[in-house]
Amino acid sequence: MSSPIRLILVDDQNLFREGLRTILEIDDRFEMVAEASNGQHAVTLAQEHNPDVLLMDLNMPEMNGIEATQAILQAQPNAKVLVLTTFDDDERVFEALRAGASGYLLKDTPSEQLANAIQTIHRGESYLQPSVASKVLAEFNRLSKTTRPNRNQLIEPLSLREEEVLLLLSQGKNNKEIASSLFLATGTVKNHVSNILGKMGVEDRTQAALKAKELGYI
Repeated sequence: MSSPIRLILVDDQNLFREGLRTILEIDDRFEMVAEASNGQHAVTLAQEHNPDVLLMDLNMPEMNGIEATQAILQAQPNAKVLVLTTFDDDERVFEALRAGASGYLLKDTPSEQLANAIQTIHRGESYLQPSVASKVLAEFNRLSKTTRPNRNQLIEPLSLREEEVLLLLSQGKNNKEIASSLFLATGTVKNHVSNILGKMGVEDRTQAALKAKELGYI
C-alpha cells in the first residue's frame, strides 16, 4: 500500500478549513500535516513539513494565494498546488495557474472529485475543472489577443496527432478520455503528452494548455 499523500490546507476561513479537514482526515489516502490561515504562514509550514500537495485559497491576508504559490514552488519545485476558489475573480485564478498551480477547483466541489484532483496532480498531471476551464482560456485570450500567434516559437513543431492530443488536453480531458476520443492506447497518449510538454518547454498540462492558446494552437 502506498504512503498517504501529505497535505497542507491553506485558507483564512476557519469553518471551511475545519470542514475540509474532517473530510480528508477520514480518507486513508491522505495525511493532513498542517494548516495555515494566510499565505505567509503557508510558506513557513511548507518548508517545515515538505508536503506533497497544498490546497490553496487565493484571497487571504498578509500574503495571498498567488504570492504564496510562487514562493513555495520556487523553494520546493516538487510540491504541487491545487487552488480552491469561489471563482469570483477569473483573472486571479488565471494568475495562479501562471504562478505554477497544477490545477483548481471550486470550493463546492464534491469530496470525491476533490480527492481525485489531489491524486491527479500528485501524479504530476494537471486538473482543470471542466465547468470553468473555458473561462480560464477565455481570460487568457482576452489578455493575449493583441499578441500575434507564433507557432514558430517551438524548437520542433508538433505533429498533427500531437496537435489533436493538445486540443483535447486543453479541454481538461485526461489520458484515458483522450485515448477514447482518438481511438488510441492510453500508453500512446501518455507518450504524446510527454512529447508535447518537451516541445513546448513546459512542465505540466496546465502550462501546455495556456501556451497552446498563446501560440495559436487552440
